[in-house]
Amino acid sequence: MTTLERCIDFLNRSRVRYAHTRHPIAYTAREVAAAEALSPRKLAKTVVYLDDHGYGLAVVPADRLVNLDVLQDLLRDSRLRLATEREIADLFPECELGAMPPFGKLFDMPVFVDAELAAQEFIAFNAGTHRDVIHMSFGDFRRLVEPAIASFSFDWNQALALASV
Repeated sequence: MTTLERCIDFLNRSRVRYAHTRHPIAYTAREVAAAEALSPRKLAKTVVYLDDHGYGLAVVPADRLVNLDVLQDLLRDSRLRLATEREIADLFPECELGAMPPFGKLFDMPVFVDAELAAQEFIAFNAGTHRDVIHMSFGDFRRLVEPAIASFSFDWNQALALASV
């Protein structure tokens, strides 16, 4: 079963309202937001991390970046790091690299959602491919996924400004 099929099955079994859309291939979260004509604040970007307890998912809006120092403090783990591409490929063999959905329950992983994303009424996210997107209410997502919610991201534009200094 593909990741897209697993996502749709999970949502149908949970009796959640959602929409599944397809768009031309887009690799970055910002490209996906543009292809879906969505504000980047409403598109969830899934980032895989590794800490002392194993792998987990950090989910932030497409226009923000994970602040690893803050996430490390939240997890109380001094060895937190991003998963490598090889690790991600091994963890999500049915997914196209970088298109993992934020459904930690499907992969037996904890999920942390940034407060900026949690403030949205509706969110969207990749569903295993660089073409397929699921749209749903954040309330339903929260009920199904049971994520920890905290502020652990920073603005993409701030990062660019700091890098140019």
